[in-house]
Amino acid sequence: MAGSAQGTSTQLADRLDAVRSRITAAAERPGRDPGGVLLVAATKTVDPARVAELVSLGVRDLGENRVQEAAVKAAALPDPALRWHLIGHLQTNKANRAAALFAVVHSVDSERVAEALSLRRPDGLPQLEVLVEVELTGLAGHTGAPPERLDAVARAVLAQPRLRLRGLMTMAPPVDDPQQARPTFASLRTLRDELQQRLGTPLPELSMGMSDDYEVAVEEGSTIVRVGRALFGERPARA
Repeated sequence: MAGSAQGTSTQLADRLDAVRSRITAAAERPGRDPGGVLLVAATKTVDPARVAELVSLGVRDLGENRVQEAAVKAAALPDPALRWHLIGHLQTNKANRAAALFAVVHSVDSERVAEALSLRRPDGLPQLEVLVEVELTGLAGHTGAPPERLDAVARAVLAQPRLRLRGLMTMAPPVDDPQQARPTFASLRTLRDELQQRLGTPLPELSMGMSDDYEVAVEEGSTIVRVGRALFGERPARA
């Protein structure tokens, strides 16, 4: 068993090194500083013990899709240096718990969610960092604000005293070739550039890119990539 555990740890370290190397190469191709790209490990369905192994390798930013699953893992990994990111859809009725648990919420897509998060953010914590999720695919089931609603949602975030607007997030459509995701990422960058001009406030973060397409996303300006499978391998099917 010890040998198996050691093998798993080595494999995880190798995968982490590979992802970091690919992020560096992707950033350097357009002349970007690789240090400007944050790796968020997407830990959906990953056992807390494996997440702890990744933390031991230096990863401090962890992304979860579900508030309840994040709460369980945060309790199992009570390290104040860890930053938990909500990268899945947030319903208004889950804002109470999310506001106290996460350092960053990537998926604000309505004024109601923004208001609920600000109202429930504990006074003892710093402002909750927020990204507005934008839906650019037109695919059924994809969440996010449509581009025509982006200004309204962004202004609602800016109006909340316990929130700090940092940028935008999107999810590209599933594609066979990562290059096919490039227009989605380029569109989000353009939307961000135009929005910060209209708002007169900097929006430095673009959360875009996952295991299949993060290199293209970095080439197009992503500052946060959300990578799970490339680190942990295929996820088990949910029961």
